[in-house]
Amino acid sequence: MNSSTIKLTSRMLRIKKNAEKEACSSQHNRLLPIHFLLACLKEKEGALGEIVLKCTIDGASLRNRANEFSLKSDKQVTSHHLFNVPITKDVVTVLEQATSYMQNYNQVYLNEGHLLKALIKTNMLEEFVSEEDMKLILKLGTTSRDMVTHLENYNFPKVNSSNIRRVNRDDQNKLIQFVESHFSQEWSDTINRAFLSTTPSIYVTFDNKGDLVGFAAFDVYQNKKCYFGPMGVAKSNRVKGIGYSLLHHCLKDMHDIGYEYAIIGGAGPIEFYERACHAVVIPATTI
Repeated sequence: MNSSTIKLTSRMLRIKKNAEKEACSSQHNRLLPIHFLLACLKEKEGALGEIVLKCTIDGASLRNRANEFSLKSDKQVTSHHLFNVPITKDVVTVLEQATSYMQNYNQVYLNEGHLLKALIKTNMLEEFVSEEDMKLILKLGTTSRDMVTHLENYNFPKVNSSNIRRVNRDDQNKLIQFVESHFSQEWSDTINRAFLSTTPSIYVTFDNKGDLVGFAAFDVYQNKKCYFGPMGVAKSNRVKGIGYSLLHHCLKDMHDIGYEYAIIGGAGPIEFYERACHAVVIPATTI
């Protein structure tokens, strides 16, 4: 793991800060993996807020058990540039696993979903959390979630439109190859079927060399109306506002059609949509 290149989402930065506070208030003043979970439970929005409501975990009891565990454990400590307190080697293990998940999902920011999955899969929570609650955390906090954003009174921002346009028939083969190369066969099949429509609801964007670098679609997933997605930007072109611009081109079209809301199906980077278009996670009805 090249830890010097790790980028954290805004929520992860808060989680890191609160985990450090938990470590500083503990008896041994060292960061343990369990401090990450305590920090996650302080978040009240998104999937983490739903976990707080539906899990049986009590923060005070968890904190007491963490102190007891710290007293009886003899974990080696080390330093890490991300943290301002000593951390155990177990924390390094969790970070490495979380980073691996981030890379496997072809993402560029480490988020709370990667962290929670790493905490559970490395068995760092077995001493503290019931098996039932761990399953709940995996279900609610580590998988893609449907989200919704309301469009009726949406205040659309000005976005960079210079290299974005709606697809035409000549784009089909190039776009299909792009999606297959950078994302998945499932997405490629979805986009391919969308071209059966006379006017596919897809936007594409190009770099200054004319190369395709991103796309976004709506009303194409299983022909479901009001559904935004899929959307993808080549990894080398992320963190440039391209996804934000593509998203709002689609949302503007959906608004103009008359849709009062947009469902963002299977959102992976939840915080991106929370910040970009004020979307909220749709609560899970079955666990």
